[in-house]
Formats: sequence, structure tokens, C-alpha cells
Amino acid sequence: MAAKDERRFKTVAENRKARFNYLIGETFEAGIVLTGSEVKSLRTGKATIAESYADAKGGEIWLVNANIPEYIQAHRENHAPKRLRKLLLHERQIHKLANAVEREGMTIVPLKLYFNERGRAKIEIALAKGKKLHDKRETDKKRSWDRERGRLMREKG
Repeated sequence: MAAKDERRFKTVAENRKARFNYLIGETFEAGIVLTGSEVKSLRTGKATIAESYADAKGGEIWLVNANIPEYIQAHRENHAPKRLRKLLLHERQIHKLANAVEREGMTIVPLKLYFNERGRAKIEIALAKGKKLHDKRETDKKRSWDRERGRLMREKG
């Protein structure tokens, strides 16, 4: 039997550039309201969340600009690929995210879209602050030094 910490899930889409472009703060796991054709399309693994973000409107959090392509077999019952999608969070979490965006100028960035162990579509979002160009260069230098240090350690034995 697997340990409780070990989660089994299928990753559908990941936003790799988010950790490079933003300083990631607190992360949240949210449910996402989808139609049937969207779920079927996600199961094929073709979604992208690279250019997307979340926004607080009317006491709710909405996922904006996430691309879930149309499911070919759905015909006329299909969905719009880049429609707004509601995220399901606790009220306390919604207030926390909305206040951080309004007062502190932070952004809500999606990090990963996946199916959890129960087969439910979930999205991992994070409060993030945009990095400046010099911060990105510093991150790049640190990453390359870590790689070089790993090579040197392997060579020494």
C-alpha cells in the first residue's frame, strides 16, 4: 500500500515557465468546473496552461486563457477552447487570493493541471510576484552553476 504523502495522479499540463518568470509564493489546489467534452479532451492530454492566469471576479476565481482543445467526437456539443472556467476553492482561500491580487499586486498563476487519484480534474495555482530581468538572469546563473557543480562532483567521485 502506498504512503499517504505519495499521490498518484496523471499530469495533463504543466506551466514550466511560471517558476522562471515568477517568484512563487503560496500554492493552492483547486477544482475546476468543466463540461463533458472538456474532460474527454483533457484525458487525451492536449491542454495548455502556459499563457493562462486566474482572476478574481464577483467573489469567485476564474481561469482565463487556458486552452483545452475541442473534442472531435463531441460534434455540436463541443466547448469553446479558451472560455472562462470557474475554479472551486474554499471561501477563505478565495478572499485570500483576491486580497493579494488587489492590495499586493500579485498574480494568480496556474502551475499544473492534473487528474487526482479519484479521477477529478484539479489545478494547482499559486500566488506569484513577477520577476524583473535581473532576477531571471540570477536564476539562470544559479541553475547553470548547479549543473556545473554536479558535473564536477561526479568527476571527482
